This record gives sequence, C-alpha cells and structure tokens, in this order.
Amino acid sequence: MMNCDDIRERLALYLDNELQEDDRAAFEAHTQSCESCASFVENELAFLNAIRGSGPVHTAPETLKTKVADIVNGPAEPARERFALKWILPIAAGLLVLLAPVVMWRVMRQSTHPANGGPSGFALMAAESHLRHMRGQLPLEMETTSPQAISAWFGNKVDFNVKLPSYQESSGQEKIYTLEGARLVGYQNDYAAYVSYRMGDRPISLVITSETVAKPSGGEEIASRGLRFHFNSIDGLKVITWSDRGLTYALVSDLDERGQQSCIVCHQGTKDQDFIEPLKPH
Repeated sequence: MMNCDDIRERLALYLDNELQEDDRAAFEAHTQSCESCASFVENELAFLNAIRGSGPVHTAPETLKTKVADIVNGPAEPARERFALKWILPIAAGLLVLLAPVVMWRVMRQSTHPANGGPSGFALMAAESHLRHMRGQLPLEMETTSPQAISAWFGNKVDFNVKLPSYQESSGQEKIYTLEGARLVGYQNDYAAYVSYRMGDRPISLVITSETVAKPSGGEEIASRGLRFHFNSIDGLKVITWSDRGLTYALVSDLDERGQQSCIVCHQGTKDQDFIEPLKPH
C-alpha cells in the first residue's frame, strides 16, 4: 500500500506511463482514497497537459524515418558515414522539439518541489485544507472563540491530546488574533485536528496530528528553541511544520515573509520574539 510520500516519488513515472501494473494500481488506489494526493496529481497533470498543448505537435515524416533506419541498419561505409553526419543535426533538432515540453515540465517541477524532498504529505494536506476552508468547501464543525471548548471537543474524536493555548486570555494583552472554530480533517486513513484562526482579515489554519502518523520533512529547515521547523511555500501559502511532545503541527497562512507571525496563535506575541525571530528570512 502506497503512502503520500510514495505518490510524490513516483509521480513522474506515473505521468509518463512508466509505472508497472502493480505499482500503477497501488498508485491509483491511494489517490482514490486520499483527497490531498488526488488534488496534487490532478494539478501536476493539468500543468503538464498545458505545456504539451501550448504548441503544435510535430510528427517526423516517413522520409526522415526511412533515412534514420538506413543510418542505423546500413553498412558503415564512408559515404554512409558522411550521410549520417549530414542528418544528425536535423534529427537532434526534431527530437528536441518533441521532448521540450517534457523537459520543461521536469525543470518546472523541480523548481516547485526542490531536491530536498519538497513539501511533506502532511504540509500539502494542511495547505489544501486551508484553501478548501477559504473557499467554503470545508465548513467548521464547531464555532467558538474558546480554546478550552475546542480542546474538550477534540477529546473523544482523535487519538491524541489537543490542548490549545489561551495566552491572550491569560495575559490580558490586546487580542491580535481571533479563534474561529474547529473540525476534523482526514489524513492517512484517520483524523487530524483542524483549527481556524483569523488575524484581522488574514486567515490562519493550524492542523495537528500524532507524530507517529506524520513527521515534518522537506522544505527549508530552521532551528529555534531546540525545535526544527520546516518551511514550504505551497500555492502561494506559507506552511510551517514541526513536531513537539509527540504531536506534529502545520501552520498555514498567507502572511508576509515565512508567515512566522502566524506563530502568535500559540505564543505570546512580543513576549516570544526570540522564538519567532529565527523563523524570519535572513
């Protein structure tokens, strides 16, 4: 059975129709049950098809095919060698025209998903959940501004302990953000906790699961206060993932720089600047 990381590793082979029967069946079975991976594959396929359809399809004429066959199968006589050299350049040019869309797609894909592994499956799911909530496709199951009420609501719904901080309420500081509510989201054949915040008119999503289900990986790695954070930019969103005390978290926003200001939903604003500062780009 494939997981989300397997899907991303085999995506290029799948799109090029190079997966063997069993692997292809496992690939498609996973995407049918995983909405995040299905959306990821659909977007990559749409991008590849857009490149392929951006120019006319060039088909080699029969005369060229015949001459290539003569070069490959004919005797290695000096005249034929001269003939081969004469046709190497146009043949290479023809192949370049045919392969350019695929090469372009692979280059663009590498720039979107860097060589260090790109976004983890958990980060991609968190970004997709954020976008779906913003589009009204993922309504909250519980609407409240109380962190304690949300923590209690998750109590018998997930296999891990969700305890949201309430720094604004306990410190009496000016409210920089607003807690909106929560819901469950599917991940790895189980549920993750989804919490929605808003800072002014800017939405922030916090997604939580057990560290045994997801471990942060990929993207730019940043250390702060003994924790290792992974930063990714996904579909114009800033996604920060990390693990702490047995749980894995993802913060999603469209805030500036790395979106590090979204961290104040769990930290005390200006009192935790020494924690937030390392997350800023240098």
